[in-house]
Amino acid sequence: MASFGRPRVLGRAIVLFILIIVLGAGGLVWFDYLGLLDLKDTLGPVYRGLGVAARKKAAIPADSPALLEEERIAKRMESLQSRSEELDRREAEIAGLDADVQQKVQTLEERGKALDDRENSFNETLKQYDNRKANIDQNATYLVGMPPKSAVAILVGMDDQMVIDILRAVEAQAKAAGTTSIVSYWLSLMPADRSATIQRKMASKPESLQ
Repeated sequence: MASFGRPRVLGRAIVLFILIIVLGAGGLVWFDYLGLLDLKDTLGPVYRGLGVAARKKAAIPADSPALLEEERIAKRMESLQSRSEELDRREAEIAGLDADVQQKVQTLEERGKALDDRENSFNETLKQYDNRKANIDQNATYLVGMPPKSAVAILVGMDDQMVIDILRAVEAQAKAAGTTSIVSYWLSLMPADRSATIQRKMASKPESLQ
């Protein structure tokens, strides 16, 4: 009994399944025909197989609110796109300007550093000059206070530039004090060739402590 009823139940199930599929497909076709669903592209092969013309999509009237809204949205999107492109262009320009400004700032910083280095070098040179000048003035004062022969003996042991600087310092001190310079007497006590060399250099070279 049980084995006899199973084929009948199975057959009914198959028939019901096929019926459901047919009703479902028919419902889709009907909804598409009424325009409730847009399935013309999906059901196109079925229509062509049955020799039935597929439903054509109705044209939207020119004054349809939906069409006007679509055009408004399209124009809005176009405006936003243009705005976005303009912002991108300005952003690129600003980035270029920023890079140019950074380059100029770096150049100015390098120039400022170079000027600082030159100023420090100048100040150091000036300091060395002041120190050397102070030493030369002090040596000139000491030598003037010595006996002439002793002073000349010390001068002869110095290099020519140092001798010239001291002699000029002695002349400047004598001029400031309103007295007669002893430089000419010192030169007369030096060996003739050394005295001639010193006088020639003093005449040809401007005053300098370098």
